[in-house]
Amino acid sequence: MNLPIKFGTDGWRGIIADTFTFENVRHAAQATCAYFDTVKDTERSVFIGFDGRFQSSEFARHAAEVFAGNGFRTVLMDRIYPTPYVSFEVRRRKFAGGVVITASHNPSSFNGFKVKAHFGGSATPAITGAIEKNLGQSSILRSTKGIETTGPEHFYFDHLKSLLDWDRISGSGLKVVVDSMHGSGGKILESMLAGTTCRVETMRGTPDPLFAGISPEPMMPQLEPLAARVVQSGSDIGVANDGDADRLGIIAENGQFVSTLQVMPLLLLHAYRTKGWRGAVVRTVSQSLIVPRIATSLGLTNYECPIGFKNIGDLMLQQDILIGGEESGGIGLSRHMPERDGIFLNLLMLDLLAVSGKKPTELIRDMWNEFGEFHFGRRDLHIPIEAGMSVVQTLKNAPPSGFAGRKVESVGTLDGSKVILEKDSWILFRQSGTEPLLRVYCEAPSKAAVEEILAAGLRFVEQIAGTSVHV
Repeated sequence: MNLPIKFGTDGWRGIIADTFTFENVRHAAQATCAYFDTVKDTERSVFIGFDGRFQSSEFARHAAEVFAGNGFRTVLMDRIYPTPYVSFEVRRRKFAGGVVITASHNPSSFNGFKVKAHFGGSATPAITGAIEKNLGQSSILRSTKGIETTGPEHFYFDHLKSLLDWDRISGSGLKVVVDSMHGSGGKILESMLAGTTCRVETMRGTPDPLFAGISPEPMMPQLEPLAARVVQSGSDIGVANDGDADRLGIIAENGQFVSTLQVMPLLLLHAYRTKGWRGAVVRTVSQSLIVPRIATSLGLTNYECPIGFKNIGDLMLQQDILIGGEESGGIGLSRHMPERDGIFLNLLMLDLLAVSGKKPTELIRDMWNEFGEFHFGRRDLHIPIEAGMSVVQTLKNAPPSGFAGRKVESVGTLDGSKVILEKDSWILFRQSGTEPLLRVYCEAPSKAAVEEILAAGLRFVEQIAGTSVHV
């Protein structure tokens, strides 16, 4: 049986009522059952969560019926809740695994099926590969009996607080604006900080299947309303989560967007110097050059891996990773769990502000003064997949000697084509394998250099693809 189910960087996603249908969700659940049956030393149980997208609760119920029909103890969340909570509960309860019905940061027309492994993180490539092989290999079994429902418990929140200087946060008087982007984060952060001296305001805190007409991705321009509110209210920081709350977005006190290429090294320094945590450092190919620079100065092993947090999660299963992060808002620390968690990361940023007594812009400037200044830009180009692939392949097969008036030092091919330029600069071209989208990433020591290199990148794409590009 040829099913339109393909697991990408984090789960299977599809357009609702096109490929993402009740029948296909049941097929995905049946194939996942076959994998969970191979997991040893766990309870033969599954934990299921869902976000606020159209029919997510019903898709979750259909998946639950398949797990119940296959004889698994099936525990289903009774409300919309963050994906990291499901991962945490799977590990805490020692279940065979979990599933979350969510399409994360994708537009509202999408929904998705994320598999959470017994260790409390995203399914590794080996696991999703095994699930894909199981698709259509057995009849779907279903039962409406024995499905348990549960609400959130205190264990996750107790664990988060144990990793933070909660007393310092509680007494800090920080003024915070939370933007949940109409996703699963809701008013969780506001509730956690209730009763402290922090003054917390939540915006876009109610679920909306359409996310008010935007993609719930915590970066600009989607966070412009948060930036405006932070400045207007005179707040110390704005913190945001994506649609299922496993990614973060940060707005500084002046309304400036703080990209994950700045957040990750800030948290690396905080974890090492303030909290005394240790371990290796891992970044994806689109993360900042400042990360290995800091890791080397601290004597820490550092790794680079392809884009997708599952690749970072893989390393977390093999060794202690102090911190691992990608460009798109996903960061994880082994001390917590091998998983992205936007709720935890936003609290860790508040922990940093409370302990340091500094504003976000001051922390960034201090980091730049010590390790060098870096700026970042990204363009998402809507061109045919074949055209995008030709751009990537051209750079691999015939690396240029110069680019944007700079010497090309090398072209990395770990994921896409990453053109390493002189003067601490690079530009990465990466074609999506599932949609007509070529992502172009760039980092350089100044904003002007970033814009100059990106402009050269767009001209290069138009030249190779033979078409004008639409950003």
